[in-house]
Amino acid sequence: MATKRQSIALFGGTFDPVHFGHLRMALELRQALGFDEMRILPSHQPRHRESPGVSPGQRCQMLVLALAGCDELQLDERELRRGGVTYTVDTLEELRAELGPEVSISFCMGLDSLLSLHHWHRWQSLLALAHLVAVTRPGWSPPQRGKEGDNPQLIDLLERHRGTIADLHGEPCGRLVVREQSLLPISSTHIRQLLGSGQSPRYLLPAAVLQYIEDHQLYRKQNTAGDR
Repeated sequence: MATKRQSIALFGGTFDPVHFGHLRMALELRQALGFDEMRILPSHQPRHRESPGVSPGQRCQMLVLALAGCDELQLDERELRRGGVTYTVDTLEELRAELGPEVSISFCMGLDSLLSLHHWHRWQSLLALAHLVAVTRPGWSPPQRGKEGDNPQLIDLLERHRGTIADLHGEPCGRLVVREQSLLPISSTHIRQLLGSGQSPRYLLPAAVLQYIEDHQLYRKQNTAGDR
């Protein structure tokens, strides 16, 4: 039986702004999958998305406010400090160099990211550096060979690397774990739309984050760029 090793998970996104859907998903993943750490990883500029609506420093400060008092989630600012276009593979290489070859690293993503994974920069290298944890809604059906529209690269990835929760603790990298989980129907896009039209997003995000947005008059012009 594989020895349980230290396990670090990363939960990435633009967090523009951070909301309860992000926070609840990250917390549930840490608790359900038993990670030693769950790091919230804000990106500087995702390659395939429009620029975030506010500055990196403002998004970082909103995360600091959102995570205050929650010891189970930690903020990792490395992508904001690095600047430029964000490539996950660069972050994983940097973190693997810091932690060494034995620590288990898991990068957590939503279903949309999994389905577009073959468009990511050097995506074939990701599993040599970390595990991938993809969160889907209950009842999701994996792609099938011969079914029109299903991505053969993703099918190959699932067939070769599909793993279990135990693999996340017994191996340092190399597995793809699909986790079915109920998700709160909240999006940063909708919050920005509400703010841009003068409506309140109260109860969709932490009160301290909303207060920061109001104090700094953020998102007053409608911005509909999607979440990472």
